[in-house]
Amino acid sequence: MITKEEITIKVPSEVAEAYRNATPEERSQIEARIAVLLKSSMTCRQEAIAKLRQTMDEIGRRAAKRGLTPEILESILNDDE
Repeated sequence: MITKEEITIKVPSEVAEAYRNATPEERSQIEARIAVLLKSSMTCRQEAIAKLRQTMDEIGRRAAKRGLTPEILESILNDDE
């Protein structure tokens, strides 16, 4: 069973009025669409983070293959000091 929780969002006045005047079925459809939109946004963000991690891991593997060690990296990063 999916637990539902109430949230508050700011919308233009005419949108709020249209929602208040909607039938219970229309409100349910609106709520479902908003949930899908937010879930989709969350999924896209998670996928972007996963792709970034994969890219960073691949860069690390390539650097290690080419001889970069943590000590060498630290030395490079500390060169500006």
